[in-house]
Amino acid sequence: MENQRIFAIAILGIIVIFSSSSFVFAHPHPGQTLIDSHTHQPQTEYIPLNGIIALEKTSVMFHVNEENSLPWGFVEGKIANPVEGYPVIIQILKDNEAVHFAQTDVKEDGSYEYKFRVLNIENDKANKIFDGDYRVIIFKVVYLDQGNLI
Repeated sequence: MENQRIFAIAILGIIVIFSSSSFVFAHPHPGQTLIDSHTHQPQTEYIPLNGIIALEKTSVMFHVNEENSLPWGFVEGKIANPVEGYPVIIQILKDNEAVHFAQTDVKEDGSYEYKFRVLNIENDKANKIFDGDYRVIIFKVVYLDQGNLI
């Protein structure tokens, strides 16, 4: 089992370095939408690691409005069939260039959340960390089932 875990983590690292049912949100604020879920549906693919587990790769669009005044955004989700001991890897890209990487643990119920800064305010001056359109790729290790076969 430990060798499988090391192999899967190595594959995750390779995919994160070479790659170009999760959600990306900012805290609710009337009149502001940071993700347009109507036009940008999540895309998910499965990459088998062996006959038992696979890497689930989900890609969603993330948009930060020009008028955004929210300091935080977050990625959250729940994995129906997580493999214990594997973190969720998050990659944020702008114009197909990686701008942010993260790793977060999966809770016992299969849920995960990663919170990140979207806006900094220092000395009454706003510094936009994220502005515009991004693609967020979420990597999860899951057990294979008949519905996930490629």
